[in-house]
Amino acid sequence: MRPSGRNLAQMRPISIETGVMRHAEGSCLIRCGDTHVLCTATIEDNPPRFLKGTGLGWVTAEYGMLPRATHSRNRREAAQGKQSGRTQEIQRLIGRSLRAGIDRSALGERQISIDCDVIQADGGTRCASITGGWVALRLAVNKLLKAGAIASDPIIDHVAAVSCGIYAGQPLLDLDYAEDSEAGVDGNFILTGAGRLIEVQMSAEGATFSREEMDRLLDLAQAGMADLVAAQKAALA
Repeated sequence: MRPSGRNLAQMRPISIETGVMRHAEGSCLIRCGDTHVLCTATIEDNPPRFLKGTGLGWVTAEYGMLPRATHSRNRREAAQGKQSGRTQEIQRLIGRSLRAGIDRSALGERQISIDCDVIQADGGTRCASITGGWVALRLAVNKLLKAGAIASDPIIDHVAAVSCGIYAGQPLLDLDYAEDSEAGVDGNFILTGAGRLIEVQMSAEGATFSREEMDRLLDLAQAGMADLVAAQKAALA
C-alpha cells in the first residue's frame, strides 16, 4: 500500500486553472495533489542575440520555489546572491522540454519566457512545471495567432511530464514526497502527447534496476500521460 492509499498506477488529482495572472500573455495554476505551481508565459519581440537573423524563435524558462513551499523555510535564492545547481538544472530542463514541442521557425524571431513558481511542494515540482508551462505557452501562442502576429501554429504537440519510481520494491506512477524521499529508483519522464520521448531522467537511489523495471516505469509514464494531456485539454477548452 502506498502512503497516500493510491494504487500503483494511479495519478494524484490534477487540476489546471487558466488566466490566473492579469498581465501575463498566458498563465495557469497547476495542482498535482499537494504540489501547486504557478506558470506564466511572457512574449518578447526580441529573440536571444545568438538567434538574430536566423528566423528562429526561442522558448526559455525560469524556476523558483517560495520559501515556505516546503516543510521548513528555505532562504530565497535572490537573498543568497546565486541560484542553486538544482534550480539551474530544472529550469534548463523545462526550457528544452517545451522547445521540443514547438516549431521555432513558425514562431518567428521572438522569445517566450515561461516562469514556474512553486507555491507548495509535495514531490514532482519539475514535472508539474513542464505540464503547466506547456498550458501557459499554448495560451500565449493563441494570442499571437489571434493577433495575426504569426501565420501558422508553431505548437507541434502537447508536452507533459510525470515521475515514476520503485518504492518498497514496487513500480509506482506519480511519486509524492513521502514516496520520492524513500524510493530506491527515481525517474522523470517527459513525453509528447503522441507518446514520444523528449527526456528521461532515471537514477538508482540505493538500489539498482533492471531493463525490465525501466520498461515498466516507462509504461506507467505513458499511461499517466493520458491523464495529463486530458487535464491540459480540459483547461484549454
